Parts: sequence; C-alpha cells; structure tokens
Amino acid sequence: MLKGINPLLGPDLLKVLAEMGHGDEIVLADANFTAASLGRDKPVIQMPGVGVAALAEAVLSLFPLDQYVEQPCAFMHVGGQAPDYRSGLQREVIAAAVSAGHAQDAQFEAMERFAFYDRVRNAFAIVQTGELQAYANFLFKKGVIAEPLRP
Repeated sequence: MLKGINPLLGPDLLKVLAEMGHGDEIVLADANFTAASLGRDKPVIQMPGVGVAALAEAVLSLFPLDQYVEQPCAFMHVGGQAPDYRSGLQREVIAAAVSAGHAQDAQFEAMERFAFYDRVRNAFAIVQTGELQAYANFLFKKGVIAEPLRP
C-alpha cells in the first residue's frame, strides 16, 4: 500500500502506467473482452474482482490524458443501438471523468466494436476486469506531465 494511491492500482498496473509514454493507450476491458487474443504482444493484467467504473476512476487519478488529440478517450459502442446511445455504465464512467476534471464529455469517442478491436491491437496494455456489464470497454491515450517551457 502507498499513501495517496488508490489501492486498486497494484504493482503490475502501476508499472505499466509508469512505462507508458506520451500517446500510448491503455484498455480497461470487461470480463468478456477478447484480452488474451488481442493482447498476445502486450501486457495483459487480470483484475477479476474489479469493476470498470472503479478502475477507470483509479487509473485517471494518476494518468494524464493526451491534450493534443481531440478524443483521447474511447469506448465500445453498444451494438444495435443509435449512434449517440450510451449504456448506464458508460454514462457513469464518462460523468465521473468529467466531474473529476480529467476530461470533457466530447473527448469520449464511441467506436464500433470491430474498429475498437483494431485500435486495441496497437494499445500498450490491456487490463481485464471482472465487469459483467457488456460493452464496458474503454481506451485512454496517455498525455504528459511537464513543466512549462523555459523562455
């Protein structure tokens, strides 16, 4: 345990978050996500007792989002629903990120399932949770923590 760090962020996940560079992406996935096949060439961290909403809150507490792209956050669109549809869990994760000042609503991109899988193939790591809510898959692009430029 470390002071000031959410206890969901264990050593394996902290290591991955620290190793990621600007522009790298991490996936927070539900229990049904194809993490093993899409994560063959990257770290896959299993967190079976954790929900996506709680994990997203923990990760975003330490993880700077990329300010140089329009939408550094993505989520898997619920198949068969209208383009602007968001499940209750998706709304919860987005609202928590907005409320905590990590992102704005417009910075979350809904992605069709197979387009989301394609993007995951280039991600740095996948964290598979025990979340049983379908379509509870999010992707976050890392930004930088930097000092202001010196004149």
